[in-house]
Amino acid sequence: MRRRWSLGPVLGTLAIVVGAFVMLVPFAWMLSTSLKPGSALLVLPPRFIPDEPTLEPYRAVVTTFPMLRVFFNSALVALATTAGQLVVASLSGYAFARFRFRGREALFYGYLATLMVPFAVTITPLFIIVRTFGWTNGYAGLIVPTMFTAFGTFLMRQFFQTIPRELEEAATLDGAGTLATFVRVIVPITGPAFATLGIFAFMASWNNFLWPLLIVSDRQFMTLPLALATLQGIYPGQTQWNLVMAGTVISVVPMIVVFLLAQRWVIEGMTTSGLKG
Repeated sequence: MRRRWSLGPVLGTLAIVVGAFVMLVPFAWMLSTSLKPGSALLVLPPRFIPDEPTLEPYRAVVTTFPMLRVFFNSALVALATTAGQLVVASLSGYAFARFRFRGREALFYGYLATLMVPFAVTITPLFIIVRTFGWTNGYAGLIVPTMFTAFGTFLMRQFFQTIPRELEEAATLDGAGTLATFVRVIVPITGPAFATLGIFAFMASWNNFLWPLLIVSDRQFMTLPLALATLQGIYPGQTQWNLVMAGTVISVVPMIVVFLLAQRWVIEGMTTSGLKG
């Protein structure tokens, strides 16, 4: 029994290390390939560390596309979508958590059931609506439809239900209305939930490929996923994988930075909102 209990933490740590290694290998290979010249891509056996590392693939990616414009488009869409989801999800989640009205539970579970509907089912009517409004080939079509999320409403509702009602009652006794109570009392202590939802919304918007592909045909509004997909067919006969990997590295770095900056609040938000297990 003593040996079993002593080996448990060791085996658990070993499993975590092996899992982390397996997950990091593709990222390391991506970085290695992005530093290889074109002549080293088809070398057999493949070499993990390039003999002559070069930054030429990064220069080629930047000169092939208006990378600053593409990066700006992705950043603008991701930040605007994240901000919109935080506002909409926090207000709707607070309403479901605190307001009492007939049919509240049925409405909430019906709204939550939309998570089970595949995006492929709703994409056609959504495209028709966006085209009717004239939002194709524009930032409005990229941002507005993705600002509404049932998952975000659920996440914020779960967090708001953990906040003691005494805080709101004290604010009401001081003469604060519902909106003032929400803005001045609830929002300042909702940082972990905001960080969690913000990370999910930012990553989903940053990696979104299908929706921008449908409504954007002008390179002026192209996002990073579209640019990376275009790199696979820009050279006839063979895909230059070092250029593709260089563009992928450029697109991955902002997500890593955002997650590292907000990971403490993300973990706290996951544990306090009921999503930890």
